Amino acid sequence: MSERPGIPAEDPFGGREPTSHERQAGQPWDASYHDGPAPWDVGEPQPAIVRLAAEGVFTGAVLDAGCGTGENALHIASLGLPVLGVDVAETALAIAREKAGARGLGAEFVAADAFRLDRLGRVFGTVLDCGLFHACDAGERRDYVASLASVTEPGATLYVLCFSDAGPAESRGPHPVGREELTAAFGGDAGWRVTTIEPERIKTRFDPDGPPAWLARIERI
Repeated sequence: MSERPGIPAEDPFGGREPTSHERQAGQPWDASYHDGPAPWDVGEPQPAIVRLAAEGVFTGAVLDAGCGTGENALHIASLGLPVLGVDVAETALAIAREKAGARGLGAEFVAADAFRLDRLGRVFGTVLDCGLFHACDAGERRDYVASLASVTEPGATLYVLCFSDAGPAESRGPHPVGREELTAAFGGDAGWRVTTIEPERIKTRFDPDGPPAWLARIERI
């Protein structure tokens, strides 16, 4: 594993607590981008996100949480919206910045911990989570949902696209999520209301047609 500038070789997580996915994989998210595209990096925005953008649902300042190499954020930015993409993978962020420069788009990409978004010191009207929620274990979801609340105000909208547990087990993506898990994570006194959860697909490099997914629309209350 190559060293990241400013990060000691003995601490590949940059001083933060490894996520459940990183502990399971035995390496940081950044390592996924060291030897070519990551399995979820299809080199284009997800079709579901393109469709949402065409419907005009992204309004105000937009946050892309877990942006990877930035295709979804850049597509939204191409529509003239201010977009901030955040991730813990520095390699992915560097690629996203290169794309933004090459395409003449003003999207920003910064390193940030999804569980401490309050440190951004900013508020967003729309948040996109494409493939991050399903990588959180049950204990992390509480912190993540609270973190999202810290950068939104009542009336903001969150869109979550995550692998679902629908269909045969062999057709599912990693870390599939049940519909009831989404409802539970954002229900109660979490400060959110799930308005819709619809069947969708997420394109991946291992399945171009896409494993089954949920697309949830969630309102900040």
